Amino acid sequence: MVKVTIHEAETNFSDLIRRVEAGEEIIIAQGDKPVAILKTYQSADIPARRAAGRGSLVEKVQPIPDSVFFGPMSDDEIIEMFGQDYLDLINSGTASGA
Repeated sequence: MVKVTIHEAETNFSDLIRRVEAGEEIIIAQGDKPVAILKTYQSADIPARRAAGRGSLVEKVQPIPDSVFFGPMSDDEIIEMFGQDYLDLINSGTASGA
């Protein structure tokens, strides 16, 4: 595997792409530290990575029901967010929706 610096990769990107298309893998380094690998794209890699648990939260996070966000607020929630005066205004029936 060939190792090139970020500057070399920027300067010779088209050449590196041709080499990758020919099957070569190229390590891109920042100084002496490898930070990326340039290799051919294979669509078969994506499902395998997802199955391994990288790049996907499917089946790990449950959707939050709309009622959590769009349900009516309790008096305590209104007081906490807007204050008692606003709750009194709402309950008096003179509050506008704007």
